[in-house]
Amino acid sequence: MIDAPDSDAAETPAGAEAGRGEAPAAAAATPTRKRPKPGERRVQILQTLASMLEQPGAERITTAALAAKLEVSEAALYRHFASKAQMFEGLIEFIESSVFTLVNQITERETSGTAQAQRIVTLILQFGEKNPGMVRVMVGDALVFENERLTVRMNQFFDRVESQLRQSLRLAAESAGSMTPTVDAGALASVITAFVVGRLQRYARSGFKRSPTEHLDTALQRLTA
Repeated sequence: MIDAPDSDAAETPAGAEAGRGEAPAAAAATPTRKRPKPGERRVQILQTLASMLEQPGAERITTAALAAKLEVSEAALYRHFASKAQMFEGLIEFIESSVFTLVNQITERETSGTAQAQRIVTLILQFGEKNPGMVRVMVGDALVFENERLTVRMNQFFDRVESQLRQSLRLAAESAGSMTPTVDAGALASVITAFVVGRLQRYARSGFKRSPTEHLDTALQRLTA
């Protein structure tokens, strides 16, 4: 993620104003609101945006609504992000980093191509289950009225997932003695990626009631058999 600028000096006063005629001691006792450290406000904005996306049936989130939730001005948001699109890019970066860091660990540690594919699918669906707000970004629901490049980037995420599944499944096909491992792996990777997207879409559109990992072991055994 882009380094955060300095914290907002203007949005959180150093202390509440003392009433006229009050003694200095009384003024000092007035509670103050702690300023976030540099970088903390940027994370807080992204966390709040993700939290707002978790609300089932949430309409398009405006910067005004986001600022109100954070109890800051809209101008304060733009000190950390040039646009709302950049805020969504921050969420997508989090998704990419979280998922592919673990995918790399799976492929490095697991020698079975079938096991790699199963664990990658499980990882993505468990990530979605734990981060419902992110799921609305992943399936594009939250990006409908936003900049088109966000949808393109999210599509690239699933292209990358499919590419990794293809590699793992090719390894499995070769181990099984397939005469056409590349073709077999490509077809199956496409089906499994569609399964992952479908499970995430169902989760989002059910108001986060239908778990994406429902009967997952059985489904994976059939898909990768």
